[in-house]
Amino acid sequence: MPPRRSYDQYCSVARALDTVGDRWTLLIVRELLAGPRRYTDLHADLPGVSTDVLASRLKDMERDGLATRRRLAPPGAAYVYELTGRGSALLPVLQALGTWGEAGLGERGPTDAVRAHWFALPLLRALEGETGLVEVRLDEGVFHLRAGGGATGPVYGDGPAGQEPDAVLSLDTDTCTAIGRGELPLTEGVRAGRVAVDGDGPLAKRLREA
Repeated sequence: MPPRRSYDQYCSVARALDTVGDRWTLLIVRELLAGPRRYTDLHADLPGVSTDVLASRLKDMERDGLATRRRLAPPGAAYVYELTGRGSALLPVLQALGTWGEAGLGERGPTDAVRAHWFALPLLRALEGETGLVEVRLDEGVFHLRAGGGATGPVYGDGPAGQEPDAVLSLDTDTCTAIGRGELPLTEGVRAGRVAVDGDGPLAKRLREA
């Protein structure tokens, strides 16, 4: 493997960019925050990345201690990639970038791809201060997230929650996009009837009463 390129600057920002500054690296981290993923799943959810670039970035991430590769036990017997603790620590970096990028999001273009779980990070920001397992139902599909941190494991993932969620949010993609762009606070969406909240837990009740 060729040596890692470096800015050769004694600065923590430059050192960080030595590791995650290449194109696609942070988007791979975004995908792996949802838990272990097979190479084929990563490629499917990163439209536009070539197979060579994806393979190269994953090798770089392994070398730099951001991700590991392991083989699933039978009957799966497939290899999956997952974040290390250092890789998972990039969550607040992605959240900050997402907040900064809201102003440039604009309207969705005709060639813009979208995946339901891409809305997890803006919804985590919208749920700041809350704690609990939330299932989100969108036109594009269903995903789940864990608000409040403190739990081990992925912070979000595709599909239903897999256990009884603390709240279920049902909304259309336009509403979720408005929340993601910072135009519509989640609580206002609930009050306006644009976000339906189901569940009997404290989190669901707080969202309905906010």
